[in-house]
Amino acid sequence: MKIKSAKSLKGKINLPGDKSISHRAALLASMATGETRIENFASSADCASTLKCMQDLGVEIRREETAIIIRGVGKKGFRKSEKPLDCGNSGTTMRLLSGILAGQDFDSILIGDESLSKRPMKRIIEPLTQMGAKIEAENLHAPLKIYGKNPLRAISYDLPVASAQVKSCVLLAGLNADGTTSVIEPTLTRDHTEIMLRFLGTDVETSENQISVSGNAELIAKDLQIPSDISSAAFFLVAAACLENSELLLQNVGLNPTRRGILDVLINFGADIEVLNEKEISGELIGDLLVRGRKREREKGRRGEREIVSFSPSPLLPFSPSSLISGKIIANLIDEIPILAIFGTQMENGLEIRGAEELRVKESDRIAAVVENLRRMNAEIEEFPDGFRVHRSNLKGAKIDSFGDHRIAMAFAIAALFANGETEIIGAESAAVSFPEFFEILESVKN
Repeated sequence: MKIKSAKSLKGKINLPGDKSISHRAALLASMATGETRIENFASSADCASTLKCMQDLGVEIRREETAIIIRGVGKKGFRKSEKPLDCGNSGTTMRLLSGILAGQDFDSILIGDESLSKRPMKRIIEPLTQMGAKIEAENLHAPLKIYGKNPLRAISYDLPVASAQVKSCVLLAGLNADGTTSVIEPTLTRDHTEIMLRFLGTDVETSENQISVSGNAELIAKDLQIPSDISSAAFFLVAAACLENSELLLQNVGLNPTRRGILDVLINFGADIEVLNEKEISGELIGDLLVRGRKREREKGRRGEREIVSFSPSPLLPFSPSSLISGKIIANLIDEIPILAIFGTQMENGLEIRGAEELRVKESDRIAAVVENLRRMNAEIEEFPDGFRVHRSNLKGAKIDSFGDHRIAMAFAIAALFANGETEIIGAESAAVSFPEFFEILESVKN
C-alpha cells in the first residue's frame, strides 16, 4: 500500500463494531439459553475466527442483513469439534475460549497462526490448572490441548499482570466451576466481559479491584448492539487532530471508561475533540466524536517568522510537562500506543511512554516495530525495554514494515499523512485482522 500526505480529513464515518465486545458477544451468546441477535458485529478477521470456532463446537450461527444470529447451547451444551479449533491471529479467541473449554466434557485442541503461536499462554494455563483443568502446551505456547471431564473448582486469583483477556478467561471458566470464582486485578482493565454477563442476566459482584462470578449462574439470550471500536477510532482521531482544517465526525463510538484512555490523553494534550449524543446501549456507553484539526500560529523569532504548533496542556490528567505517559493508564491504552507514537512526532515536546513492556509480546514486538519504522521516516526516537521517547519530527516518506501486525500497519498509514513524499507499507493487508475497511475509509475522508 502506497500512501501520500494529506492536507486534511473531512466527513462523517461509521466505524466497524468493537472487536473486544464482538468476541465476547459471540462467546457469551453461545453460552446463553435462547437466540441472540447481534447488530454491528465486528468485520475483523479475528472475530471471524471466534465465530468459526463456535460453529465448530456445534453452535448455530447465521447472518440476517446487518445482524448475526446466534442460537445458544447453554454453558455446557457444546459438542466436540472433529478438528483443531483454529484461532487464527486472535489471542482473545484463544484465551477466552480456553476458559469455556476447560469446563466441558470433551477434549479440545486450539491452534493459531505463526504469530499467535509465539504469544504467551502461561498466563491462562496457570489459573486454569489451579481450577483443576488439565492442559498440555509445548513451551507454554499454542497449540493447546485442553482435556475435558475434569471438574473445575472455584478459586480466588490475583492477576500477576493486568490483562482483560486473562481475567475474562478465569471468569468464563468460573461459570462452570463449583462455587464462586474471583479475580483480583492489579489495575482495572477493560470490563466488557462483566458488563455483558450482567446484561445477559448473570450476577457479577465487584468490590474495588475484585470481580466474582458463581458457577450456578445462567445466561439468558438478549439482543445486543455493538458500539463502534474506539481503538479503530484512535487512528482517525490522531490524523484529524494533527491535520490543519480537518473536521471529522465519528459516530456511535464506544466510550466505556476502561477504554477511553486514548480520548482523555488526546484531549489532555490539546486535541480538539468534542463528545456528543452520549447514551447507553446493551450496557455500554456510546457517543459521537467530533474532532477538528489544529490551528497553526505564527511566531516571530531571530530567524524571522515561522509556523509552530501548540498543543496547550489541560488539567484533565496528571501528566508531567515532559509529556510522559506511564503508570496505571497504560493498561487502558495498550492497543493505542502505536498511534500515540505517531501523535508524539507532531507534539511540540514529543511524547514518552513507559511501563508498556506488554507491547513486546503482542502480534509483533510493537516497541521495536514502532522504533524501527519511525527511524526509517526520519523521526528521532529512543527505545527503552518498556517503551520509548519520540521527539517532534519532520517525517519523510519511507518503506515501512508492518511486521504482519494490523496496528503497526494502520499507525504508519496515519504517519504517512504527515510525511513529505510517499510511504509504502509492506504487509498492509494485515489491517484486515481488526479493520478490513481501514484504507477504504481513510481514502474517503482525505483531502
